[in-house]
Amino acid sequence: MRLVRPGITARRGGSGRRASSSVVTTAAVAAVLALTATACGPTEDDASTKPSAEASAGASSDNKISIPDDLKDRLKEHGIDIDKWRNGDWKNWDKDKWLREAKDYINPIIEGLWDPDRMRDADKAPEQPVDNDISGDEGVTDPTPAPVRAVGVRTEYHENAPEAGKLFFDGPEGSMVCSATVVKDPAHPGKSNMVWTAGHCVHAGKKGGWYRNIAFVPSYNNSGMSTADLRNKPPKEKVAPYGIWWGTWAQTSQQWIDQGASVGGLGAPYDFAVLHVTPEEGAGGKSLEETVGSALPVEFNAPAVPKITDMTATGFPAAAPYDGQKMFQCKDKPGRLSLAQGDPTMYRIGCSMTGGSSGGGWIATGRDGKPALVSNTSIGPVTAGWLAGPRLGKEAKGVYDAVSDKYADK
Repeated sequence: MRLVRPGITARRGGSGRRASSSVVTTAAVAAVLALTATACGPTEDDASTKPSAEASAGASSDNKISIPDDLKDRLKEHGIDIDKWRNGDWKNWDKDKWLREAKDYINPIIEGLWDPDRMRDADKAPEQPVDNDISGDEGVTDPTPAPVRAVGVRTEYHENAPEAGKLFFDGPEGSMVCSATVVKDPAHPGKSNMVWTAGHCVHAGKKGGWYRNIAFVPSYNNSGMSTADLRNKPPKEKVAPYGIWWGTWAQTSQQWIDQGASVGGLGAPYDFAVLHVTPEEGAGGKSLEETVGSALPVEFNAPAVPKITDMTATGFPAAAPYDGQKMFQCKDKPGRLSLAQGDPTMYRIGCSMTGGSSGGGWIATGRDGKPALVSNTSIGPVTAGWLAGPRLGKEAKGVYDAVSDKYADK
């Protein structure tokens, strides 16, 4: 089974047939509205929320994005009533409504939804990992790597892995988590609002649709507080010191949407996604990259496995023996994993990280001698001894470029 976020039940389904390589990307447009939610804990259904800005085009006086009335009307044509969504309609996971086309993805900001308690409690086990041996082509699959024990990242996390963070989102079975990385935007040098993660962290694949309330928290729990400490109501600034950034646009591969599944690693060679984000409470006009002070370049068609000395995977593993509150890393020389003949081989490293680390960036030395993102965690086994991530080729570059181009003039 696929390495999925803790706290959900894996859905079976999908086909092992490879999707056509001519179909590269699918985009998702998110209308953004700054909304205020009161007392939005992990189990509350409080509907006493009010819009924080008038529904007029452009930005409000407090720099929050608002939704024009005509856009609200167009969203209603797709079954999305912003007022009802704000008051809890996002919790309606009717299958017919969830299986939407990508263009119907909607992610309005609900201020206060991801408060420290809800973020802490989003980390629930068990995850559903893959079988230990899932290779579909032994001819290009290297021996299973020796397990590598994940090492805790030194705090403050921002001092040692400023681009890394945690991704929060909601699905039919509850709140879920992944990991993610701030990456550079070629259209906005030094001012990127782009985040890299796994496809299965934004879209459920063949048997589902887009997840909801997707938000990125860079340097989550920056000082590495224990779960017990996090239950003592620490201030939000300690849990999310660089803010909460909501996804305004999500894009993954068409292959993942067509064949992605929670079983057997289907679609895993194309299991990547890019988000464009905006701050929940404003960032003084600064971009995500400016706010955290760093962003990683993405290197496509990275060197073949024998030429890579090592890769470092970063994430927030949440299934036992981890609890999802701390950042870990694994460093290992990668091998190859082939899931199906004709599909790209994946990178594979020894690593003990579990569910919740999905989507976390894999870093290697780029062609210029500097660190670059070359993959992301996609799948791992029941034994939690290794992780595998896609090799980023033309499909991944297509997703990346499309998100950058979308916001090139903004």
